[in-house]
Amino acid sequence: MGGQDGWTAVDALIGSTLLADDPALQACLTNSAEHGLPDIAVSAPQGRFLALIAKISGARRVLEVGTLGGYSTIHLARGVGAGGDITTLELDPAFAEVARANIAGAGLESRVDVVTGPALDTLTTLDGPYDLAFIDADKVNNAHYVDHAIRLGRTGMLIIVDNVVRDGAVLDPHDQSARASRQLYDYVARHPRLQGTALQTVGDKGWDGMMLLEVTD
Repeated sequence: MGGQDGWTAVDALIGSTLLADDPALQACLTNSAEHGLPDIAVSAPQGRFLALIAKISGARRVLEVGTLGGYSTIHLARGVGAGGDITTLELDPAFAEVARANIAGAGLESRVDVVTGPALDTLTTLDGPYDLAFIDADKVNNAHYVDHAIRLGRTGMLIIVDNVVRDGAVLDPHDQSARASRQLYDYVARHPRLQGTALQTVGDKGWDGMMLLEVTD
């Protein structure tokens, strides 16, 4: 079995063996769908990956750009533990309200601050330092979001940027969103304080990838 059917089937295997049933996360997805939010959150295996990265890295303060319904936010909030906190930025006030309800349903509202408004504006109001940033918002501003994350972070900060392959469209100079992702590669390559890599992923969400960056001295 290959292609999308195979990728989806393997994600189902991962979910059934490595990821326990999680009523709070399922409720988050169900409530988000009922309120008409697009089905573009990270997959369940990717969400667990984010939680593990937060936990293993010892992150206590996390910056997230792009809340949507709070699915990835819940994973990150679990990863930082009881002493941690998440600042998550969402453009759409309606999406933000759904996310707040979903986060509260998971019992994590005390760890999460959902900030509403254009991220390029709200980022200027925040105080660091943050230990980890997860960027999953409008792709054309990815380089700007990374630049703000560096400013708000500390040396050793990890930055994860989602959707940096986009079905291979990152190679297509005519795809605007993918072109912005390609520009992010060039931005990172030139930046004196960034080192990292990008990993291609396949699964229930299709063919894509994440970029993992470290902020250096």
